[in-house]
Amino acid sequence: MAQRYAARLPRHLAPEQVEAVLAAVRSDPRFGRRNHAMILLLARLGLRAPVVIAIQLDDIEWRAGELIIRGKGQRHDRVPIPPDVGEALADYIRHDRVSTSRALFVSTRVPHGPFKDGQVLNAILKDAFARCGVKPPCPYVGSHVLRHSLATNLVRQAASLDEVRDVLRHRSRASTLIYAKVDIEGLRSIAQTWPSMGGAE
Repeated sequence: MAQRYAARLPRHLAPEQVEAVLAAVRSDPRFGRRNHAMILLLARLGLRAPVVIAIQLDDIEWRAGELIIRGKGQRHDRVPIPPDVGEALADYIRHDRVSTSRALFVSTRVPHGPFKDGQVLNAILKDAFARCGVKPPCPYVGSHVLRHSLATNLVRQAASLDEVRDVLRHRSRASTLIYAKVDIEGLRSIAQTWPSMGGAE
């Protein structure tokens, strides 16, 4: 059976659902500051989970307000740090982070080392969905849902596909085209009128 690439609409959350999930993450009395900072990086910058886990302390340029993103294929990008993300990072580093590792996000367990992979973010999100009552858009709760949500909501706020591509740091424009399907008004402007009886030749 043929399976068309990207045939489905991107699985995403509405902006108010994203904020509810973030609030649930932040309310965790044990690891709230650390987890909130990690999830904010997914929600505000559209980062992938492995990228968040790989961030080093030296990647934050506080004076410039920028973050160095180490992407695929040794590709490095500089992105501005939104104010709420900067506050969350500073809050976590100042109050909770205890480690000799240069990794930004570390485990609370001795010896407070870096996480092995991005699965920890999936677990954080799964727990947050359960606590805030927001229904995930798909059975499997993965960190990509926040990346898709950011891009989808940008398109619905009239951002161009090129702007979305820059935010998500796609190498190929083809990777961003999936979000054209959520631009309902744009699709209406190019849709052909459905032929009435006797109107088509």
